[in-house]
Amino acid sequence: MVSQDKVEKSVGWLIVLTLLVVSVGGLLEIVPLFFQKSTTTPVEGVKPYDAVRLVGRDIYIREGCYNCHSQMIRPFRAETERYGHYSVAGEYVYDHPFQWGSKRTGPDLHRVGGRYSDEWHRAHLNQPRDVVPESNMPAYPWLDKTPAINTVGADVEAKMKALRKVGVPYSDEEIAGAKQAIEGKSELDVLIAYLQGMGLALKNTK
Repeated sequence: MVSQDKVEKSVGWLIVLTLLVVSVGGLLEIVPLFFQKSTTTPVEGVKPYDAVRLVGRDIYIREGCYNCHSQMIRPFRAETERYGHYSVAGEYVYDHPFQWGSKRTGPDLHRVGGRYSDEWHRAHLNQPRDVVPESNMPAYPWLDKTPAINTVGADVEAKMKALRKVGVPYSDEEIAGAKQAIEGKSELDVLIAYLQGMGLALKNTK
């Protein structure tokens, strides 16, 4: 048996036993979640992102929106009163990768869908201070001038095929019609579509 004194004085033993403890702890904590239905089954009403929202999500990621906005409402009264129903695992089944985040320079966006009009979002993204005078969010005027099909939308079919391999149930018809769905839409249009679809499976509550 290795004594505690020997472990504390031997870097090798300390590394090996630390890795062993972390590995066992990780297996006990993480592996059961893969078999827990509440974490792997979509909440009623949650559907895979259509082509328009999927491209909008890519723009959200590309522009670094996750650096200032989280998408995870914790089950605390202060958060549910401000943002709505707390987030549950089944709402994220089709998210690859998750956009939970922890930084809130701006508000959490998980229940922003339907809270404002498309016109409000358009004005806000073009010049945030036109609708929120105290905002320190940067403006994104170029999104309205850039066709989505020419940028992140160019490989939307390939992305949907890749997502299907990890369990997102896209049909052949949905993949075949993906480019047509975003044809004529700007990056701003698809980003707004993504925002407007957030958190609708569980109704906003205050």
